[in-house]
Amino acid sequence: MLDARRTPAGGMIALIVAGVAWGTSGTLGTLLVAATGLPFLSVAGYRILVGGVLLGVLACVLRRFRPPQTRPGWTRLIAVGAASAVYQWAFFSAVGTVGVSVATLVAIGSSPVFVLGADLATGRQRLRPRLLAALGCTAVGLVLFMGTPPAGIAPADALLGCGLAVIAGAAFALISLLGARPEPDFDTITGTAGSFLLGGSAVLAVAGLLGGPVVFAPAPEAVTWVLLLGLIPSALAYAAFFVGLGSQSSTTGVLVALLEPVTGAILAALVLGERLGAAGVLGAGLLLSAVALVAWPVRATGDEPGSVREADPASTWDGERG
Repeated sequence: MLDARRTPAGGMIALIVAGVAWGTSGTLGTLLVAATGLPFLSVAGYRILVGGVLLGVLACVLRRFRPPQTRPGWTRLIAVGAASAVYQWAFFSAVGTVGVSVATLVAIGSSPVFVLGADLATGRQRLRPRLLAALGCTAVGLVLFMGTPPAGIAPADALLGCGLAVIAGAAFALISLLGARPEPDFDTITGTAGSFLLGGSAVLAVAGLLGGPVVFAPAPEAVTWVLLLGLIPSALAYAAFFVGLGSQSSTTGVLVALLEPVTGAILAALVLGERLGAAGVLGAGLLLSAVALVAWPVRATGDEPGSVREADPASTWDGERG
């Protein structure tokens, strides 16, 4: 994993690991809520805060603790931290307004649009038939997968909730775009750790200001779930995501992230007893098809539909720099 970004194939594997790891967040978060009684916004704060702590420990163990030394490095750390905090706040606020299905549909569905627009504008991406097919599968698959919106939502609430979900999609797009443009003074391990500590603290502060509890009794079950939540869908997922973006485009990154809802649905069925209907199964199949379209290389030259650049040696997580 540490050297995955050296080849496009290794980078794609890292992105797949990230998408699958993100898919554990819903189940782990639900289990933590059940064990502690915390609201989901507080759980979201713990997710990236604990992830930051774990990445900081890893940096020390690997003797890779390298805080930024320049203004661009600190700017990147603050930008990733702010985007992470905005994503957590906006997404879980949207969930509380319009429900999980609509919030996830709008957030995940809008993120590739933001990223693709930025990549097209900067010439880092070209529209190809397979990419267009992947976007089509994404649009139809998300609608089928998420089902119909819950009844009884007022138009004003629906507008507010969808607006918040779009903000979440834009925040994740920004994280993806930043990750695909390496900053030499931003060490992946140390920088992401600092960003998550900053973002997690901000989310917990917002949760406290909104009146939600942010402290829980450190019972063994609760500690286990909060550590797993910080480790798998936060520390591991984002580390793999940034590694993968070292040799893949940001558009490919957000499309492979579609593995998140599919993995989440499988885990919810196995652990929580939730079941997808026929439309959901078809939607999941279309999402997997979209991932396959961008993950499977066209030819050995590396001219994949989701990537128009070579791996950047300045990208993070090797033995010499961040």
